[in-house]
Amino acid sequence: MSAALTQAETRAAPSALRTDTLADTVVILLALTAVQRVVGFVRGVLFCRWLDPLELGEWDMAFGFLLLASPLIVLGLPGTFGRYVERYRQQGQLRPFLARMALLSTCLMTLGVTTMALAGTWVSELVFGRPDRVELVRLIAACLAIVVTHNFLMELFTALRMARLVSTLHFIHSLAFAGIGTALIVGWHATAASVVLAYGAASLLCVLGSLVHLRRVWRAAEAPASALSHQSLLARLLPFALWIWLASWLANMFDMADRYMLVHYSGLQAAEALAQVGNYHSSRVVPMLLVSVAALLAGVALPHISHDWEAGRRDVVSQRVNLMLKLTGFCLLAGAAIIQLAAPLLFEHAFQGKYSGGLSVFPWTLAYCVWFGLIGTVQNYLWCAEKARLVSLAMLAGLVINVCLNLVLLPPLGLLGAVLATAAANLAAFALTCLFAHLCGLRVDPGMWIITLLPPVLPLGPWTMLGVLALFALWAVFGKGLLSEEDRQQLAATWRRWQLAGMRIGLTARS
Repeated sequence: MSAALTQAETRAAPSALRTDTLADTVVILLALTAVQRVVGFVRGVLFCRWLDPLELGEWDMAFGFLLLASPLIVLGLPGTFGRYVERYRQQGQLRPFLARMALLSTCLMTLGVTTMALAGTWVSELVFGRPDRVELVRLIAACLAIVVTHNFLMELFTALRMARLVSTLHFIHSLAFAGIGTALIVGWHATAASVVLAYGAASLLCVLGSLVHLRRVWRAAEAPASALSHQSLLARLLPFALWIWLASWLANMFDMADRYMLVHYSGLQAAEALAQVGNYHSSRVVPMLLVSVAALLAGVALPHISHDWEAGRRDVVSQRVNLMLKLTGFCLLAGAAIIQLAAPLLFEHAFQGKYSGGLSVFPWTLAYCVWFGLIGTVQNYLWCAEKARLVSLAMLAGLVINVCLNLVLLPPLGLLGAVLATAAANLAAFALTCLFAHLCGLRVDPGMWIITLLPPVLPLGPWTMLGVLALFALWAVFGKGLLSEEDRQQLAATWRRWQLAGMRIGLTARS
């Protein structure tokens, strides 16, 4: 079945652009991501060593604001590419579609960045809880313009199923961020401003490097056979884009809510509150690497799932989503347990013992990051069903739960209360997203629920989690109920395909 779907995807490509199959995409992504995550881990450790908790907290808040603002100011338009690029490509209208999206995004970006720079004092108070960080805010505004452009191009290349290019650019970005950040912190100032500047420079490097590929995309796109009506484009795209915009804002605010609550509602002075954010950041350095891997997998899977959806293969979409949830969830849990084993070494030696508060909440941070990483996979189904408003509703419910629980738990428990509130909010958001997808036609596999309800085992200890996962692995291989028959067939077909590819590579090497 997998081989047949791969051939169908290849035949359906209407242009000369080279695209990658879902199985190949995952292999390419994991190969480059493995090295990229090592770079990201080393970078995060070094930043924690060199920055004091206050500066680390300021960087965490600045980075969170960049993630929050970058889709917000362009109304989520690049987020629609994964759903609609394939449609306009097949219709021969990719050129006018991209030209109008680029023009509109540029205008919105200019307006947003200019407004932010002019309202520096207000933004400083909002982000850092203090009005005296205006210069840092202006630096963030300049960085934001570059990040928006970078995200636009990455969304486009991902939607075109150019996995090799996207993975390479992500790798270059990670490497450049680590190198430039290290140079600025060591050779200039060990401050949040150095890290912001390094992040913007890395994004700019990737933008410049991708211009050649953008030109190839434009040339490969067929000249439009008919005019693309502004009315039809806006009528179809804007409602979906606005829901994407709202969902992106809610998702990013959902991720940042606990730290904003720490800054504004913990009752601490601004410097002390930012230091607690720095402790929290140290507990998220490694877990967020797991989230980023899950997000990348979900992002590259969307165009393939959209392809099956447009072809009417809704049963295949359900099966793929369920299988990805089970495999991704199992791998995230295994990675979390191994990371937890190394936590004392990480915090006591790599972080030089500066972040004991981060170590105390580390198991629950790992647990909620597993759920957070899985939400994106389920959201793919709702994107294809054009039910983005349900994604927003799930994120809104999670955000409300997060804020309410923080108000209750933050005063008596401090940082632990913020993390527990976030864990409960992530579980609620994941469960609601699954429920909405099921109501829209997703056939929810019982094995999926079994895997995705395991994160609370992590606070019981890493060996407990590894033992539970070993039992589930035996069940998957020798038992029934965890993997469906379709799952087994697809995994077997993919394994055979990879074996054949390996044999071909071996024969080529010998010859």
